[in-house]
Amino acid sequence: MERRLIVGKATQRKKWSRRLKVLAAALLTVGCLQVPVYAAEGDGQMIRVAMFANLGSTYKSTTPLITLESSGKWNIGSESGASITLPAGQIRFSADGFRVKVLETADFKTAAAASKLLQATSDKPLLFTTSLNGKSTYQLYTGNYATEALAGQAVARVQKVAAAQLGGQKPAVTGSKRLSAGVYSSLQEAEAAQASLSSAGVTSYTVLQLDGGSQGYAVWVGEASSDADLSAFKKNVEASVPGVILSPVNSNSAALIIRQDAGLSTDTLKTAPHYTIAGSEAKAFVQGDGSGIKVVERSGRTYRGDMEISIVSGDLALVNVVPLEQYLYSVVGAEVYSSWPAEALKVQAVAARSYALQQGDRFKIANVVDTTLSQAYNGMGSENDKVSSAVDATSGEVIKSDGKIVEAVFSSNAGGQTAHPSEVWNGGVGVFSNVDSPGDTSAQAGLQTWYHVLLSTGVSGYIREDNVKELTTKTDAGLAKVTVTAQNTNVRPVPLIQSNVDPVAKMNPGNEAVVLAKVPQSNDYAWVRGPFTSAQLVKTLQGKTTSAVPSSISTLEVTKRGPSGRALEVTANGKPMTVKYADTYRSALGGLPSTLFDIAGTGSYTVLGADGKTASKTGSQGAAVLSASGTGTSSSNALVVMSGDGQARAVTQGQSFMIIGQGNGHGLGLSQWGAKGMADEGYDYQAILKHYYQNVTIVKE
Repeated sequence: MERRLIVGKATQRKKWSRRLKVLAAALLTVGCLQVPVYAAEGDGQMIRVAMFANLGSTYKSTTPLITLESSGKWNIGSESGASITLPAGQIRFSADGFRVKVLETADFKTAAAASKLLQATSDKPLLFTTSLNGKSTYQLYTGNYATEALAGQAVARVQKVAAAQLGGQKPAVTGSKRLSAGVYSSLQEAEAAQASLSSAGVTSYTVLQLDGGSQGYAVWVGEASSDADLSAFKKNVEASVPGVILSPVNSNSAALIIRQDAGLSTDTLKTAPHYTIAGSEAKAFVQGDGSGIKVVERSGRTYRGDMEISIVSGDLALVNVVPLEQYLYSVVGAEVYSSWPAEALKVQAVAARSYALQQGDRFKIANVVDTTLSQAYNGMGSENDKVSSAVDATSGEVIKSDGKIVEAVFSSNAGGQTAHPSEVWNGGVGVFSNVDSPGDTSAQAGLQTWYHVLLSTGVSGYIREDNVKELTTKTDAGLAKVTVTAQNTNVRPVPLIQSNVDPVAKMNPGNEAVVLAKVPQSNDYAWVRGPFTSAQLVKTLQGKTTSAVPSSISTLEVTKRGPSGRALEVTANGKPMTVKYADTYRSALGGLPSTLFDIAGTGSYTVLGADGKTASKTGSQGAAVLSASGTGTSSSNALVVMSGDGQARAVTQGQSFMIIGQGNGHGLGLSQWGAKGMADEGYDYQAILKHYYQNVTIVKE
């Protein structure tokens, strides 16, 4: 890794506190990306984790507001050395741009009521408070909008929603064209000048300048959307405030416009400092007191390290800059269970470290993102002492092949055998290949058994074992019968309780059902999904395949498999439903856990004749049945068919599809449950890693 050191004045370094060094920042280069080091000396390598950013097709997660919270003092500053020290509490950030100014009022309740109405719309509200003419005033905006035209279109929508609170005021478009009323060497001087303008009725803002060549503070006025509006505003201010000198602000000036946010609550007045980032190249850094920084818009999670806030493609971007090893405390805790054996935790630590370091500048402003697009990263809430010990025990260790760090991809469960690269991304062999993963079955330990049953109505489904009572009677074919132990016992479509899915039927004590099979509860190793109707499959396949999707589906089957048994081709009505990458079948078929699956049509079955030929049959009625009394035809709603090995299933009227599979995830590389199973058997972390990644060494960087 290349390291570069930029040296600056010691006095300016002190302004940014002992930890945050802006003029004397060490830069860690990962790939082509230079990563500022804000943490204390000795914290080691840093990693940049994008939480919010508009990076187009690479990654897009946006928010109009970023709300941060610290339990202690914190700093906001820039690479130029400008900084602000704040007390504990919340602060907010937004991006400068086109907005709609909805109303201005001295009544908080009126502004809050309008804000509450707008929260439920696409025109998200921003509520500020300021002092004008010596009185508290509340200013409500919506936006941002990408263009002035879009902001203009929002005016009518906003006016309609908040009509009752406007009191004759007309919403208007505002922009980022502003005037400077002076530059000051201290925040106190700028605040005094700003207060003077406010007392004259001019909305003005104290500004922290972020440009390297224009350190210090300024006072800005105006929020015009055009040069003509700005010129008219300038004349009005100069007429009302004699002696004021106003000059246009360069549109590229990087700055933080300091305002007071009053929108934290619509029930009671609650305020916080609000910083609007101006300038496309503007970048601000937030450093906490070491106890973590909470990001309200990221599920209120608290993160180690520091935060970098900027504007990317017109939207707010938030990047967590954190020591790599501390990042791993959270990642490993989020990716696997802390109760797992220490060796399995070490496996995850080394794999996650290798993956992170191999990413380089993949996300332009960051190395990784905080979702499973990279690795799960939930902040300090997913940390655990046992996990942290595993990270510390493997500190700096990475997986290498041919002298390069491996992109150590992993998935939850390989379903008994890991995937071959050709089954996931059409790649070749090398580090990744299909290997046995018997430890995957550890995902089933302690789970309950479910009974797959057929009701007299012809409906089939699943009942959990603790709700079942086996009967002594059997069917003529020798299949067991059961009843249930409680009123209104749910019969589930799959062997899993799904609170958002209705049961297929209910049973009461005394009702009998035929047992088709006993299966484990759907889990990361073995699972069942469905039943899917033709209409459901047609809908989910749309846009996911490179071939035409039929208007209805009567047959669906896997017709080609890869080395590990994963689906490489699925045909509908005998025609291939081709996809760009084989792993896409997971999303194409309704979000399946893996591509290691079989498909069963509930309304069809195959018969092997005495002549050795097979024939496909559909429907439960009209089937030829051979019994002790001779040959007849089936007239029931469901027909039970049995395979040569004694496996039974129900054939129903009408075709739908059940998908039965194994594994969870793409299956390439490390299987997390497989590692857990191997650790249970006594393997150490290096042996486990070398089992799942071929031709590699484990080295300490």
